[in-house]
Amino acid sequence: MPLDEVFALSPVASFQSVGDGAVVLLADSGQLYSCNDTSEAFLRHVDGKRSFGEIIDLLAEEYEAEREVLAADFAELAESLKQEGVIVSDKNDRFGS
Repeated sequence: MPLDEVFALSPVASFQSVGDGAVVLLADSGQLYSCNDTSEAFLRHVDGKRSFGEIIDLLAEEYEAEREVLAADFAELAESLKQEGVIVSDKNDRFGS
């Protein structure tokens, strides 16, 4: 995954931290996702401005983990979230909609 790729929540997605976790609601389908700690940590930093590399840097500081390991793990998560329609990429024509 390109480190300069920028992600934003999909225009139909709503992310909310609740108690000890978080949920994502896709308004177009009514699909509700419960976030584990990993996906919540990633989505907290997805703002439509930060690049994937910048998000990884923040998470590496937050969790005191190796950047390369995090980049590999979170690349898989980001791809899955894109496929589910939770996030969009600046490489995608729906970005900024």
